[in-house]
Amino acid sequence: MATPLELFRQTGALLEGHFLLRSGLHSRQFFQCALLLQNTPVAVEVCAQLAAKMTGFGATRVISPAIGGLIVGHEVARNLGLPHIFAEKEEGRLVLRRGFEIHPGDRFLVVEDVVTRGGRVQETLDIVRSRGGEVVAIASIVDRSGGQLPDFRAPFVSLVELNVEAFEPDNLPPDLAGTAAIKPGSK
Repeated sequence: MATPLELFRQTGALLEGHFLLRSGLHSRQFFQCALLLQNTPVAVEVCAQLAAKMTGFGATRVISPAIGGLIVGHEVARNLGLPHIFAEKEEGRLVLRRGFEIHPGDRFLVVEDVVTRGGRVQETLDIVRSRGGEVVAIASIVDRSGGQLPDFRAPFVSLVELNVEAFEPDNLPPDLAGTAAIKPGSK
């Protein structure tokens, strides 16, 4: 069985170049989970590995931020036998739509594909907590934060932990400063 990082490489989902991340940071590497997850047997395997790490938290439901977390959240929920809902963008911020509800006492696992600064995760946590739900844990396929995530007030688990260099826009190294950044992820 290949490791998740090996699967990223095998599927061409670990990109090299100059990328603008959703967080506003720039990087030489980009984890394009859509390329990894388009191969359904790979998606099933990676998400089953992540779900296996999440069995002891007592979650009763799974929520994920759209778009990146949709497939991962759904597959993790399927593996755990739990219902899955998602938050999606409306006017630039995440909201619950489509009749999804959170009730006081619901115990949520928040699932994302890649986390750099944790912005979308935090927005999702805020949605759950503002409605009386409890966040029991957070899971992602890739943690590229280098240990710099905020305190989510819940355990954070990932399959791949990498300290991938990321740069503020006004502090780019010379090799990136001379090239145009592309933004291959969600907006």
